[in-house]
Amino acid sequence: MALNPLFFRKTIIAGTGLFLCIFLVVHLSANCILLLPEETARGLYNSYSTTLRESPLIKIVAYLLYASILLHVFYALLITLRNRKAKPQKYVMNHSKENSTWTSQNMGLIGTMILLFIVVHLANFWARIKLGMGEAVRLDAVGNVDVYEVTSSLFHNIYYVIFYTVLAIPLALHLHHGFKSAFKTLGFYHKNGLRIVAKVALIYAIIMGVGFGIIPLIVYLK
Repeated sequence: MALNPLFFRKTIIAGTGLFLCIFLVVHLSANCILLLPEETARGLYNSYSTTLRESPLIKIVAYLLYASILLHVFYALLITLRNRKAKPQKYVMNHSKENSTWTSQNMGLIGTMILLFIVVHLANFWARIKLGMGEAVRLDAVGNVDVYEVTSSLFHNIYYVIFYTVLAIPLALHLHHGFKSAFKTLGFYHKNGLRIVAKVALIYAIIMGVGFGIIPLIVYLK
């Protein structure tokens, strides 16, 4: 039996989306180090970053992460374009607002905003630290790459702080809808289970949105 292309694309989006959700938990946990006093945070953050860069296992996970982002974006774009072509003509009665949320109807727009967030984030951190692009990153007192200094200096720029804080809102909306939808796409339709998933999705989205949005602001005000 031939595999339905739409089902395949949605399955890829769901699977990579859940993987990225796990990554965000780890990423936010690491960012919480920034809330500690500088004399403690610098050493811990730089040591953590060095471990990530040098661990063979983490390198494999990193490649999976890059692949997940690319696949997630690519197939989401394909589905968005497909849905636009399939939209009914203006003269056809459409009750989409009654059957879906604003977020679900605008995942393409929200996804584009998040993609912008990712590009800026990678340009400021990954490209500079991993690829050596831009101003050279110094070493800290124990010889680790001073990623803390890169992060701290960025979060003391009010324009970047506003950018990160504002874009945490579409991130939370995307995670809330995507988390719930992923389970349905992967075949989970237990009625009570879906209610639990919906509650977990809401809590998760709030934690991620508030966490990624407020940490730059706190660092700026320190």
